[in-house]
Amino acid sequence: MSRKEASLQVAGMTCAACANRIEKGLSKIEGVQEASVNFAVEKTKVVYDPDQTNVNEFAERIQKLGYEVVHDKQTFDISGMTCAACAARIEKRLNQMDGVSKAAVNFAMEKVTVDYDQGQVTTDEMEEAVDKLGYTLIPERSQEDTAGSREKEVQYQTGKFLFAAILSLPLLWTMVTHFEFTSFLYVPDMLMNPWVQLALALPVQFVVGAQFYRGAYKALRSKSANMDVLVALGTTVAFLYSVFLGYEWQASGREGMPELYFEAAALIITLVILGKLFEVRAKGRTSQAIQKLLGMQAKTARIIRNGEEKEVAVEEVISGDTVIVRPGEKIPVDGKIIKGESAVDEALITGESIPVDKKAGDPAIGATINKNGMLTIEATKVGKDTALSQIVKVVEEAQGSKADIQRVADKVSGIFVPVVVLLAVGAFLVWYFLVSPGDVRAALVPMITILVIACPCALGLATPTSIMAGSGRAAEMGVLFKGGEHLENTRSIDTVVLDKTGTVTKGEPELTDVVVQKGFTEQEVLSLAASAEKNSEHPLAEAIVKGVKEKGIEVFESEEFEALPGFGIRSVTAGRSVHAGTRKLMVELEIDLEAVEDTMAALETEGKTAMLIAVDRRLAGIIAVADTVKATSKDAVDRLHDLGLEVIMLTGDNERTAAAIGKQVGIDRVIAEVVPEQKVDEIKKLQQTGRKVAMVGDGINDAPALAVADIGMAIGTGTDVAIEAADVTLMRGDLHSVADSIQLSSKTMRNIKQNLFFAFFYNSASIPVAAIGLLAPWVAGAAMTFSSVSVVLNALRLQRVKLPRRGEEHVH
Repeated sequence: MSRKEASLQVAGMTCAACANRIEKGLSKIEGVQEASVNFAVEKTKVVYDPDQTNVNEFAERIQKLGYEVVHDKQTFDISGMTCAACAARIEKRLNQMDGVSKAAVNFAMEKVTVDYDQGQVTTDEMEEAVDKLGYTLIPERSQEDTAGSREKEVQYQTGKFLFAAILSLPLLWTMVTHFEFTSFLYVPDMLMNPWVQLALALPVQFVVGAQFYRGAYKALRSKSANMDVLVALGTTVAFLYSVFLGYEWQASGREGMPELYFEAAALIITLVILGKLFEVRAKGRTSQAIQKLLGMQAKTARIIRNGEEKEVAVEEVISGDTVIVRPGEKIPVDGKIIKGESAVDEALITGESIPVDKKAGDPAIGATINKNGMLTIEATKVGKDTALSQIVKVVEEAQGSKADIQRVADKVSGIFVPVVVLLAVGAFLVWYFLVSPGDVRAALVPMITILVIACPCALGLATPTSIMAGSGRAAEMGVLFKGGEHLENTRSIDTVVLDKTGTVTKGEPELTDVVVQKGFTEQEVLSLAASAEKNSEHPLAEAIVKGVKEKGIEVFESEEFEALPGFGIRSVTAGRSVHAGTRKLMVELEIDLEAVEDTMAALETEGKTAMLIAVDRRLAGIIAVADTVKATSKDAVDRLHDLGLEVIMLTGDNERTAAAIGKQVGIDRVIAEVVPEQKVDEIKKLQQTGRKVAMVGDGINDAPALAVADIGMAIGTGTDVAIEAADVTLMRGDLHSVADSIQLSSKTMRNIKQNLFFAFFYNSASIPVAAIGLLAPWVAGAAMTFSSVSVVLNALRLQRVKLPRRGEEHVH
């Protein structure tokens, strides 16, 4: 029996019982010989028979038990890839390694992201495995290093192209005279000499073309094939056959010049190198979004330490530092304004063009621009924790991830090259035995043409370049897709579910009305209510506390506090039991509300949220809070309707208030008085009817619903928990971003399909034309180059996409 050992890092265990549960669960898997869990270090060791089970099965079992297997994550740069077939081979090899849970290669970015377990596989082992395939894994470089490396590559390919072009142009001149309409052109006899043509073609074939031979050797050594194999095979056949014809002509002493193919071989290599040059330049442009984001970061910061003001590099700022930002300067780090007032331009981060007024107590985002007043800021997030760094991270991960449609292209590219070689050989045999029996020259042309024109380069570029350009453009507009799959799937949404507070409304409610019951004073009710609500994170609670303090009424510390999700809160304050919340809470307390129903209804009809206050289980009064609708909400909802979407509002607020808000912004359906768990149920009900649902929210209580929706969208001004649970983050805090994300998804997918047409159908349609001999080999080289370049240039159109507001003319 085979024996192998695996080690897994497990998160979520809370006690020894958890460890025992995992051990038992793993031991039940067929093929597991021994399973032990170390609760202290949170590691699981499994001894198993690899012929019967594998590590992925262990991870699935652990997750089903309610725990999480923690993987290490590493991104590498890859050198040596020439086409999609290379990317597919590297990805397949890494995914076969023990300890690797997922590897995804991005051909356009020349990167691979690997999720793995350090206890089973090391980065050195991964590098060694890829090296055996003929490629090189390099620890991920910075954007600056990557840009520098790409610039060197551009210079290198430019030099090779110019060298090849100078030698190929005389050969092109000789070829042009073969056509009847150009027979009048003069060509020196020297250029028609086979040995002169050999001298011109030789450096192009074996010096400039050396990269294709190296790549082909590495591919064939690992029993696979790629673009290099096609180019090397096609051009070598043309070159060697021309050498043979030259020797035959010399030996026979025939007059006139033989029909040679040196120009075809040289021009194919020259055109492929030109295509690579265009490709490298264009790929650099697809990553401009990240470079632009990184360029927004302030380089220095003015801080006060030990009472002394000094300027330091932004990397030296630590959390807690006091930062001075003068008018016109960039805010260097995330923080909280402790002094000063100003308008801050946040367009570069949120996409919002109008400067935002800021004052003491407001948050400040790094890389935004202070317009007109001096600000004193306390640094709260620095380095990798800043909003800008998180945005860059999300965009990089999205650009490096794979959409489902790309996986189809990867499978095709994996078998494309061998199929093309078989087709080329088949075409040669048909021509040699059937079409032009015994004529090697006639049979070689279609074979060489098929080999050259069917290169899968463009197939590998089709999806990732569009994902890179689309996600980059989205980031500029304040929409962050966490992965290529979310960018792909957002377009299929047909129902948008909105939370109310902080999403449709500003989330900054104000205290408006106080209605006191007999036996209580207004000051007493307000004081107790604010003291009870002081510990709550809900925006309505904050509004009550703020409004009471502004009235000069004292607010006490609570002795006890408990949040009752969907109902309200319970507190013990100044020795008195205080409950604040909904009708349902009062019903639970068996408090009669008949006397205040009309008052409640009147307040709620005005769009106000009426909160009932009970003291010592007696109704003490009603406190009303109004949360105003965001100025953009109605237009944004109308825009969603224009896109054919149903818009639903899901809120814990009472029906009358929710209905008033819903009517104000034109929402189709309002589902009110739902607790957080019920929000999840409501989303699932919609999904069960075949709906594709996007949930938009900003609070902690929205996180479960965001996670279960087909697409979860978190308002970026909301909580970190909500943002973490979501698939898309809307930095602007504006519902127009919901429509933006759907339209960007749709445009990106349309762009990908256009690219796949250029990449696959264009080349595939050319194969029959080449097979019947209607395409010259050098034309095939030009067509292949055009295919790759057209794919990248088409993807770059996404960087110029504009999404108009409702009523504006569509621009693309």
